[in-house]
Amino acid sequence: MSNTVARSSRRRRREPSDTKGWQLQDAKARFSEVFRLARENGPQRVTKRGREAVVVVSAEEFARMRGAGARKGSLVDFFAASPLRDSGIDLRRARDFGREVDL
Repeated sequence: MSNTVARSSRRRRREPSDTKGWQLQDAKARFSEVFRLARENGPQRVTKRGREAVVVVSAEEFARMRGAGARKGSLVDFFAASPLRDSGIDLRRARDFGREVDL
């Protein structure tokens, strides 16, 4: 057995722990594995210089996350549709010039 084969057989294929994630160079070298794990096991964190940089998620997970936070309509539409719109609440404020302070 050659040294290369012996060395590579000693290396263990490691999957990153949930807390640690992938180092950028490992994620680039093993992108197919990161891709597969994101689809099968959920989000895969990628770090750069020891700090979390990106999270790789499946398209389905991304669509689910976007759908939950998607807002329909504008802020004007939101206030126009408010049940308090015609309630008669007076939202005017008295003009306040602050208090006098002795310096």
